[in-house]
Amino acid sequence: MIPTDLKYSAEHEWVQVGGDLEEGVVRIGITDHAQDALGDIVFVELPEVGTTVSEGEACGEVESTKSVSELFAPLSGEVVARNEELESAPESINSDPYAAGWMLQIRMSDPSQLDALMDAAAYGELIGS
Repeated sequence: MIPTDLKYSAEHEWVQVGGDLEEGVVRIGITDHAQDALGDIVFVELPEVGTTVSEGEACGEVESTKSVSELFAPLSGEVVARNEELESAPESINSDPYAAGWMLQIRMSDPSQLDALMDAAAYGELIGS
């Protein structure tokens, strides 16, 4: 099931706005569809806090037993937090991609970029579910 309270990119990242996050900050991870396609995730490389990322550009890597895939920034901004738990437990992306498996928090430099992301229904159509 695709959570309806998130936004989605065509590269299979999800974006959470609001909730326990401060104004202008979003939480990012990869979708259940992406983690399923990757298989067992064994390593994650994330940008350091303070790094500036640009929409659509690679900002990290996710390594699984099948392949290495780039993580793309769905929005531009500054990394204000990263999920340090993934260093010792990258498999939490497989078991809980929308909560424990979150990857980054970014302070958006252009919140209007959210408008280009898909809602759950559109993402469901993209992946054929």
